[in-house]
Amino acid sequence: MSGTLLSIENLNVSFGPLQKPIQAVRGVSLTAERGECVGLVGESGSGKSVTAWAAAGLLGVDSRVEGRVWLDGQALDERTPEELRRLRGTKVAMIFQEPSRSFDPIMNLERTFWETFRAHDSSVTLEQARTRAAALLNEVHISDAADRLGSFPHQFSGGMLQRVMIALALANNPDLLICDEPTTALDVTVQAQILAVLKELQSQRGLSLIFISHDLETVAQVADRIMIMYGGLVMEQGRTADVLKRPAHPYTQALWSSRVRRGTHYKTDRLSLIGGAPPDPQQPEPGCPFAPRCSRVHDSCKTAIPAWTETNGRAFRCLFPWEAP
Repeated sequence: MSGTLLSIENLNVSFGPLQKPIQAVRGVSLTAERGECVGLVGESGSGKSVTAWAAAGLLGVDSRVEGRVWLDGQALDERTPEELRRLRGTKVAMIFQEPSRSFDPIMNLERTFWETFRAHDSSVTLEQARTRAAALLNEVHISDAADRLGSFPHQFSGGMLQRVMIALALANNPDLLICDEPTTALDVTVQAQILAVLKELQSQRGLSLIFISHDLETVAQVADRIMIMYGGLVMEQGRTADVLKRPAHPYTQALWSSRVRRGTHYKTDRLSLIGGAPPDPQQPEPGCPFAPRCSRVHDSCKTAIPAWTETNGRAFRCLFPWEAP
C-alpha cells in the first residue's frame, strides 16, 4: 500500500475567551503515509495531543479550529457529525495514556467489545462479538482470550489493560491508529512489550500510526519520521534516524541530551536538564518560543518566529541551528 492517509495543513487550535485564548497549536502541517509511523515529541503543553485530537475530529465545541484535515482523501470540515462518528473507529482509532480511565468498571470485556462493535454495526450478535473479541485479544497476545472475556477491567494489570485497549481500537479495522502516550504509565519491561505489539500490528495490518510521547528514545523505537513540537509549533522534522543522529534545533538537542541513559546512577551521574519553564500559551513569545530557554539565543530570535529551513529531507525552525543537516 502507498499514498497519503492523513494530511494536516496549517492547523491552528485555540481554547478559551476570544480576548485571551489559549493558543494550543499554531500552524502545524503534517502527513502520514499508509503503513508509516510518525512520532510527535515534546514536553507537556507543546500541542502534540491537541494536534492528534483534531486529526480524529475529537475536539469539543469549546475549541476553535482553523486549517484543514484530510483523512483518506476526505476533508473533516466537510463531514457531518454523524459522518465524523462513522470515521472514528472505521478509519481512525485512538489509544489513550491511562487505559483504566477508558473502561466502564462495571462492564466486563465481553459487553465492552459488543458495544464497540455495535457502535458501527447494530446487527452484531453477542455470540459474534465473543468470537471477534477473542480473535482480537489473541492478536495482542492475551492468553486464554475467550476465558478472559468475562473479566472486568480491575482484574487486569496496567500492561494487560493497555493490550485490551489496543484490541478495542482495532475492533472496526481502522487504517490509522493514534497512540497518545500509550506507555507513559507502564514500567520499562511492559513498555517494550507494548511497543513490540504495536510494531507487529503495524506490519501485519498495514496500519499507519501517530505515536505521541515526551520521550525521544521511546519514539525512536517505532517512528519512521519524527516531529518535534514546542509551544504549539513544529520545531524540527525528518527521518527519525537523521534527526537523532544530527539534531538541528537546539530544543531537539536539549531533549536528546536530557534522556536517562542506561547505566546512569543518580549518585555519580548528573542529568542534563532544560532550564526555565515552558511558554505560556495565553501569552506566547513574539519570536521563537524556545528563546528564553535556549543556550544559542540571539536578539533576532526574540522578534519573529523563525521561518522553515528545508534541506536534504529535513526541516527546522531556527536561525542558529545546532548542526545544519
